[in-house]
Amino acid sequence: MKEFEFRRMIPEEDGYDVVVAGGGPAGCAAAVTASRMGAKVLLVEALGCLGGAGTSGLVTNMGQLGHGGQMLLGGFVRELEDVLYERGYFTGYVPSERKKLDYFVWQPFSPEGLKLVLDEFMEKAKVEVRFFTQVIDAQCDFDSLSVKGVVLSNVEGLSFVRAKAFIDCTGDAILADKCGVEFDRPTDPMPPTLMATLAGTNWEKIEPNLVEGQIKNQQKVVDQAVKDGFFTFPDRHIPGIFLSVGNLASLNAGHIFNMDALNCRSVSDGMVMGRRLVQEYLRFFKTYFEDFKDVELAATASMMGVRDSRRIKGEYCLCFEDYQNRRKFPDQICLNAQDVDLHVRNCSEEEYARFHEEFFETYHYGPGEYFGIPYGVMVPKGSDNLWVAGRTVSCDMRVHASIRMMPVCYTLGQAAGAAAVQAIEKHQKACELDTEELVLNLRKQGAILPQEELSKTMTRQ
Repeated sequence: MKEFEFRRMIPEEDGYDVVVAGGGPAGCAAAVTASRMGAKVLLVEALGCLGGAGTSGLVTNMGQLGHGGQMLLGGFVRELEDVLYERGYFTGYVPSERKKLDYFVWQPFSPEGLKLVLDEFMEKAKVEVRFFTQVIDAQCDFDSLSVKGVVLSNVEGLSFVRAKAFIDCTGDAILADKCGVEFDRPTDPMPPTLMATLAGTNWEKIEPNLVEGQIKNQQKVVDQAVKDGFFTFPDRHIPGIFLSVGNLASLNAGHIFNMDALNCRSVSDGMVMGRRLVQEYLRFFKTYFEDFKDVELAATASMMGVRDSRRIKGEYCLCFEDYQNRRKFPDQICLNAQDVDLHVRNCSEEEYARFHEEFFETYHYGPGEYFGIPYGVMVPKGSDNLWVAGRTVSCDMRVHASIRMMPVCYTLGQAAGAAAVQAIEKHQKACELDTEELVLNLRKQGAILPQEELSKTMTRQ
């Protein structure tokens, strides 16, 4: 590819303590937390609303905050769910055993309600939000990984914004990449799905035919449709149609194989293919299931449901052995007990058998079991003032498939926001942060961090 030298004088802005890139779950929690702790915060978001996967991505079921009767996640995400419930954004048709808010099951919610509540959180915390704005470059001392400022692009053109601390919550570690951070980029990542919302679902009729939110005998019917040659791709792994609010349903079907989430042409082609697959899977459910013959497509998501792209190389890399051993850390900033939901990477029978065995038979936690996520997964190696939160933290492939869920991302974002303010106030580097103080701060904010042993230094490999 030919290169073109681009130089321009652009406006410079100053006065911010923290810049958060990306307004998904991690970015929202990071921005509100930092601002509540007294920082002047700028949050930039590429689209026109906050919430990321839960709003623009139409992933309208919030994951569990607890497991086996034990609460694992508190703080910001618990506060957010409480408000959503109080406002009625968890209402609509919910099966009879889930009439009240239950933190131990997946909860359907209104994406429009989540947008409004997150806007209100930002206004109350006095976070400055700029929509339709992206980080496109950064000024950074690469030797010390000290970020001086970021270049933003929006309808007004380009601008340069200085700050004391930066948190990358873009989902693809875009800011970290501009700062020269090293990554693990999976050669065979989980394929994404373009989500959709369906209308006209009679949940009162369908409820007896659901098992934990999925249609009874769905897999048997999917296998028959594959045998019939119904699908463009013989993909046996179809999560399916899930509870939403009112008469709406969430359609999670259709893997877009071989899409590169870090290549614009590939993502563009993926969006086109995703919309075609939504129509195909809508026809499948209307054809093969009597209960869905009257449903119609209401909307497809405005952003691709990417499951995996980059993961940073951090001060600690959470590995599958940690998951298997239920490892706890003195500097853990989040607890997790989610299953390893590593989607199929191709359409072979062998790959579906691998997924089915892992997800349904092998990698499960019993009551009271969980593992900790240590602070170092958010810190690029040697970082002075840059944190990364969300699904791009430092971990291996299987652990990533467990911790990529929205509630965990909210919780990691809260920890990053608190760490950034602590670093500014106490003149500590990200890679040398007093993690005992961080854990105690997060506990005061409602985080559930029960470890008895604390440490002033982070856990490293």
